[in-house]
Amino acid sequence: MMTIMFVSLGCDKNLVDSEVMLGLLSEKGYGFTDEEAEADVIIVNTCCFIGDAKEESVNTILQMAEWKKEGKLKALIVTGCLAERYRQEILEEIPEVDAVLGTTAYDQIVNVMEEALGGKQLLECRDLNRLVLSDARRILTTGGHYAYLKIAEGCDKHCTYCIIPKLRGSYRSVPMERLLKEAQELADQGVKELILVAQETTRYGVDLYGEKSLHRVLKELCKIKGIRWIRVQYCYPEEIYRELIETIKEESKICRYLDLPIQHASDPILKRMGRRTRSQDLREIIGTLRREIPDICLRTTLISGFPGETKEDHEELLAFVDEMEFDRLGVFAYSPEEGTKAADMEGQIPEEEKEERREEIMELQQEISFEKAQEMIGKELWCMVEGKVADESAYVARTYKDAPDVDGYLFIQTVRELMSGDFVKVRVTGAEEYDLIGEIADEFTE
Repeated sequence: MMTIMFVSLGCDKNLVDSEVMLGLLSEKGYGFTDEEAEADVIIVNTCCFIGDAKEESVNTILQMAEWKKEGKLKALIVTGCLAERYRQEILEEIPEVDAVLGTTAYDQIVNVMEEALGGKQLLECRDLNRLVLSDARRILTTGGHYAYLKIAEGCDKHCTYCIIPKLRGSYRSVPMERLLKEAQELADQGVKELILVAQETTRYGVDLYGEKSLHRVLKELCKIKGIRWIRVQYCYPEEIYRELIETIKEESKICRYLDLPIQHASDPILKRMGRRTRSQDLREIIGTLRREIPDICLRTTLISGFPGETKEDHEELLAFVDEMEFDRLGVFAYSPEEGTKAADMEGQIPEEEKEERREEIMELQQEISFEKAQEMIGKELWCMVEGKVADESAYVARTYKDAPDVDGYLFIQTVRELMSGDFVKVRVTGAEEYDLIGEIADEFTE
């Protein structure tokens, strides 16, 4: 039987697609490896959201193509966003690639791989607005104690800097009954934290049920035994609504954590970005969330150096960050993507200046994060154990304020034996810029 190596790049939505493909291949009895030299087939699930992601995807494909040149590899397959966007170019310019699958064709991975092994070069792309619904049991790559639940595909926002609608299609919600079935299967596998993701989670259900229904699916997910935490990512601020806020307040399983990608705070730049909010709207939304849910953790992402961004716009953004004091914040230097309106705008800013502005924002945020971390000293809170620190009597854990891979950690100093996925109550004893240090507060472990 063939052995497959799978490389998944990009976002957590892409990771879910990878896990579905792994599940489909596993059902057919294929084996897997992490070593290129042992693989008969290599599948690269790509990303091309920004320039760095595109470069990483291309370099990974070229690296894997070397194994094909040496004759050790029987098939090289490319899937995901880069495959959707540059399907023909990949086949023409990298002849070692045997098959390309678009973003709405990944459920065809088994058939495509088997045909590629038969000597065919294949291009498999489907209607961009097709919603892939697979019954395959996902092969989790996240350690098994947490998992992403993709609740929708595509986006209707058409921000001027973003290529996603052209790669992922219009917004399509996954039917609620399918989400609940998948969530139950994940819980049965031992998953304790569900992380809801989509290009935008807050509009979930509008296309299916005629109204925003994220609060409804959250309430149903809270009923699933074994699930301890439910975290919501990618909430567009203008789509936050009353029932959602009330549900977060009422349901103890829902983490008091929201990811609000605001991108900027200067009205002229927000308008050029095609965003639906203005600076005052953002202040009101953030104020409402903090008033209604005082212990909420707010994460955001920003873009520095957008075309036309003046020094005054940048200073306004800095002042906004200073005023809002986000708990978590990330900044990307603007990356012009061909096929987007922003790429053709006047006022493109030099790379060095974009980076300088990005660093200035991150330096400010580092100060804010440090102060917020210091405020946590002495507090007790539940944490999920992620794993042990090598050669130390310490474990890595996350609080409700920490999403995997993007936020910080809490390091627990203890001689007790803990397992990944355990929940322990921890007393915070120290703090750094982004991470906390603590000790187990009592003997109670779940």
